[in-house]
Amino acid sequence: MKFFDAIANVFRIPDLRRRVLFTLGLLAVYRLGGHIPTPGIDALRFEEFVQRNQGSLFSFIDLFSGGMFRRLTIFALGIMPYITASIILQLMTVVVPTLEKLQKEGELGRRKITQWTRYLTVGLSIMQSATIATALMASEGGFVLNPGMGFIFMTVLSLTTGTAFIMWLGEQISERGIGNGMSLIIFAGIVVGLPHAIAEIYTNVMVTRQWNPLQMITILVVMILVVGFIVLVERGERRIPVQYAKRVVGRRVMGGQSTHLPLKVNAGGVIPVIFASSLLAFPQTLQQVAFVRESPWLSGLLESISGASPLYFLLFTVLIIFFCFFYVSIIFNPNEAADNMRKYGGFIPGIRPGRNTAEYMNKILTRITVVGGLYLALLSLIPQVMISGIKLQRLPLAGNWIDTYFPRWLLDGLGVNFYFGGTSLLIVVGVAMDTINQVEAQLIMRHYEGFTPRAGRIRGRRSTF
Repeated sequence: MKFFDAIANVFRIPDLRRRVLFTLGLLAVYRLGGHIPTPGIDALRFEEFVQRNQGSLFSFIDLFSGGMFRRLTIFALGIMPYITASIILQLMTVVVPTLEKLQKEGELGRRKITQWTRYLTVGLSIMQSATIATALMASEGGFVLNPGMGFIFMTVLSLTTGTAFIMWLGEQISERGIGNGMSLIIFAGIVVGLPHAIAEIYTNVMVTRQWNPLQMITILVVMILVVGFIVLVERGERRIPVQYAKRVVGRRVMGGQSTHLPLKVNAGGVIPVIFASSLLAFPQTLQQVAFVRESPWLSGLLESISGASPLYFLLFTVLIIFFCFFYVSIIFNPNEAADNMRKYGGFIPGIRPGRNTAEYMNKILTRITVVGGLYLALLSLIPQVMISGIKLQRLPLAGNWIDTYFPRWLLDGLGVNFYFGGTSLLIVVGVAMDTINQVEAQLIMRHYEGFTPRAGRIRGRRSTF
């Protein structure tokens, strides 16, 4: 009941109501533009091609475009060029002193980096759209109706303009709406397929009878448990206690309070999964090349690291953990944090300031990063196990014994069309939590109750009139 009261309070506050309606309106514009096809393309034939190549780089791009890539609409590139540009600039801040200096200049530096991100997004969109147009013309699928330079120019213009417009929509939502605009655009593209997934479950249970009610209940219970697990870990953090010494400034005594330094379990978010998935999607995409298909050695090598193979699961887990460490090392520097803590008179109880503090924080950060990487790997691999299992029978020497004694559901999967994969489920839950937290903060700031019991109510002073 409290949850519905909080929703009603959202629409009682004029400013918050305008922000929510503005966000919903721009998301509707995004979905509407996703139905405008790119000129000169046989969209039905291309959609069939993408669906036949599930697990390749095409399906990975299609995830972040909300299904618009397989239909090749003007929003086919989605928000991926902007994400790629943001990641590139974030990585470059480590090696380029100018970017590192801008990052420390506050609001002015952030605006400059945002401007460069826009330029890089447009440049990446031009390159990607030109590559797509050239590949479509060179393919034997007959996707292009009228090949030529005119088709390439029109495709580049349409897809680049679409990406620039999506970027503008996301920035407007972040500035004048509620929540992070770019994340909400990805969120909208994923959840729009939920009604189709529900209809497919109903068909499999009630019409075709492929699943019995027990299987459906099991799938729903697993999904609920996975969502609860994501919420638990995403909110998890390791709090390092920090004590600030007292300082006398003039006639005032400053400091002396106790606080903590929070280190999130999953500091990298979904970025490590994106990096690992994109790298492992390339071998499956190369299998479509005629030269690779005709080479027994290359095709066998790529088949050994394809989806559901033990080597694929091992490489995927190792890459996720590696990128977790790589990304965390960029966003958090223990040496810098220890120096800043020492400058302001802070220290960790029982740890000497300076180098010892940095080593202590680095030790804790290493442990929780390993846990966060294993959590991301487990979350990403659960849907694949449910769909196609783990082909442990491909292991040398013990393959025949495994094939005889291991359960078939583990080796061959359940054949379940698990709509919300690990990456998409992590994005959906993470964005939903972040948006609800922002709305809740707006409610509490205006002396309203939030969505959760822990939010409580901030009571203002009572008027004496």
